[in-house]
Amino acid sequence: MTRRKIAIVGCGQIGGVLALMLAERELGDILLLDIPEKEGVVKGKALDITQLRPEVGSDARIRGSVDFDDLAGSDLVLITAGMPRRPGMDREDLLQVNLAIVRNLAEKVRIHAPEAFVILTTNPLDAMVYAFHRLSGLPAQRVAGMAGALDTARFRTFIAMEIGISVRDVHCMVMGGHGPTMVPLPRTATVGGVPLACLLSPERIEAVVQRTRDAGTELVKLYASGSAYFSPAAGLLEMAEAYINDHKRLLPAAALCRGEYGIHDLFVGVPCIIGAGGIERIVEMPLAADEQAMLAKTVQAVEEAVAATGLRS
Repeated sequence: MTRRKIAIVGCGQIGGVLALMLAERELGDILLLDIPEKEGVVKGKALDITQLRPEVGSDARIRGSVDFDDLAGSDLVLITAGMPRRPGMDREDLLQVNLAIVRNLAEKVRIHAPEAFVILTTNPLDAMVYAFHRLSGLPAQRVAGMAGALDTARFRTFIAMEIGISVRDVHCMVMGGHGPTMVPLPRTATVGGVPLACLLSPERIEAVVQRTRDAGTELVKLYASGSAYFSPAAGLLEMAEAYINDHKRLLPAAALCRGEYGIHDLFVGVPCIIGAGGIERIVEMPLAADEQAMLAKTVQAVEEAVAATGLRS
């Protein structure tokens, strides 16, 4: 059996945790890539994960490299590279430094892995995904941003914590940009099929919604010198597995909208079907007036971030 080739670009906290998760699931052979200054770290992490394979029963091959020619033949490219947020920074503060990183990676992927499905986590997420798409020339269905999967997992977590029940019984949706203007949708939230409104007061629901919006900032403050990495890695894993195994999962992801939800030529978090074709379809659902207003606000924030890249005509 020929395994899929999965490249992880960026061997920091998210990249390392993600490589471990992928190896444990044996979803493919894994290439960890980073800049030459991190050669020892990237090769060390690859070897470290290689040595734990007997404990998890995985024969996935993992190697580290600083040669971007090694991207050749990758089926899936997961980009976790970029400067993380630090206390006092918002996502827009990161834009120019991370735009330079994305510009370089877009060229590398275009040359060496033009047939790959690419998922990014680099912040500010929605603007960076837009930049990668424009600079790489890859078709829209093969470029996505991982945000909604993470934000929805956080929403599910906080609902479960508030009620005191299993996260497995909680289902919900978060749309919009990845940041403080995101749009958690309590109307879509159910617990074992029971609407959330039957279990929590409007005040408690709003508190959970706000904590979801602030979840990334909460972690940045707690870590003091970095940002989230376990939960983003799990969000990437969920999307990667849907693609590799053609699961046709309905997951929120930053996808290029061409009129869906009234959004034009922007990557914004929307419900998508993810399978072997990448972003196979954007699913539209009717929104209430207040939800539409919140989505319009998040779209405006995304438009401003994208405009700052100088890439939107």
